[in-house]
Amino acid sequence: MAAEAIADPLFLDTSLIIAATVEAHPAHKAASEFIDARVAEARPMLLSLQVCREFLVVLTRQPVSGRVFTLTESLAALEVWLTGCQVLDETLDVLHECLRLVQEFDVHGKQVHDCNIVATMLAHGVRHLGTRNAADFKRYESLISIESVGD
Repeated sequence: MAAEAIADPLFLDTSLIIAATVEAHPAHKAASEFIDARVAEARPMLLSLQVCREFLVVLTRQPVSGRVFTLTESLAALEVWLTGCQVLDETLDVLHECLRLVQEFDVHGKQVHDCNIVATMLAHGVRHLGTRNAADFKRYESLISIESVGD
């Protein structure tokens, strides 16, 4: 009997975990169902230190879909994601990959944040991204596959 294939890990970006976390978010149902399906598949899910920071920034700076999060609630919500996901380190290899991608894809300004996500994925051998912002990653389609979650 052949061994069952291990599912390819899926990197989750900030937009997706915010929507899955905030019940008042218009994409909450779709994002939650997407995450639940990956859990049911026993698909490994990954985050980066950057995504963890961005998550806290978004939840603590202003209301998200009318919902205001306290610092305690924000930290508790992040802890849930840290329990269910592996966090990839931002290493010197990630920086070198990011610098290469910035040059290759002519990346500027705030686009560097998304570039760094792709660099983190590539430096760790991850090729699948779950996001609500597929357009932000379209330029990297030759390097990664994008699993988009709609509203």
